[in-house]
Amino acid sequence: MKPKLRILLTGASGAVGHEVLRKLILQKELIDITVFDFKSTHSQKILSPCKNDARVIFGDITKYDDVRKVAAGVDVVIHLAALIPPLADDLPEQAFQVNTRGTENLVRNLEQHSPDAFFLYSSSISVYGDRVENPLIKVGDNLTPSEGDYYATTKIKAEQIIAESRLKWSIFRLTAIMGQHKISKLMFHMPLVTPLEICTMEDAGRAFVMAIEKRDLLTGKIFNLGGGKNCRTTYKDFLDRSFGIMGLGRCDFPVKAFADKNFHCGLYEDGDDLDAILHFRRNSLNDYFGELKKSVPPWRKIITSVFKKQVKYYLLKKSEPFQAYIKGDARMIGHYFRTN
Repeated sequence: MKPKLRILLTGASGAVGHEVLRKLILQKELIDITVFDFKSTHSQKILSPCKNDARVIFGDITKYDDVRKVAAGVDVVIHLAALIPPLADDLPEQAFQVNTRGTENLVRNLEQHSPDAFFLYSSSISVYGDRVENPLIKVGDNLTPSEGDYYATTKIKAEQIIAESRLKWSIFRLTAIMGQHKISKLMFHMPLVTPLEICTMEDAGRAFVMAIEKRDLLTGKIFNLGGGKNCRTTYKDFLDRSFGIMGLGRCDFPVKAFADKNFHCGLYEDGDDLDAILHFRRNSLNDYFGELKKSVPPWRKIITSVFKKQVKYYLLKKSEPFQAYIKGDARMIGHYFRTN
């Protein structure tokens, strides 16, 4: 009997990570799954139901010795663990330790204990920086993170560590992954005119799992992972549609509520390259909004619509661009807005 493929998954308590784990478990008769995650109330709650299907090991990826415990006897690594925005930008040193140093800890341990492992890394569209005026993005484009985007910087450094390693590797730069998105202050950082290509959580998870059997075609290459032409819109239209489903009406915030520069996102001109290998795309923008509609109970939409002015006022208070504008903070105004 052919031995089971040994898979190491990091970041399984995150949104994409949990979707990957769900799909891996469907193949548990063929693979042996080890999950490595930071121990917290959240991660224990998410991973506890999976303990009969995967070996769950808690540890700190910033600690070399913790990582060593899971680095031996590994065939494939799917590395999704990361500190993400807005926390990553608020805590840049911690983001560096988790996203960059943690990746290096994992790579060095694997080089020593599983040198033949295939390493699949989740990077981000943020590495390309502000693309409002040039929204068509290719893998070979310059990596120019927006000012203050510490998350993107940690991802670029992690990519370099992986590419220079002795492992077999591939890197997926993920577009905006939608599925369990939480409203945060970052909502106001993206210019409303931004051309936006999303990918659903389900399709993203499928891509990582399907990459396992196609790893020979992926090795040594970087790919842009997006939902494709059927998942494209503008940020303004995306918000209008989302708000309507939730009972908030249109996205009619005051002028200067949204930044007009210094963020990221765009359209992946070469995104079909990865789908041609993996055939992971199943969902469209309409599918995403269909699932969003199902997730909003009618009673909640009614209540939200009654209090939509108050809700929008609460959200507006989270807008850092708007706060900079009304306070006349020249430095931050220059950060968020074009001055010409």
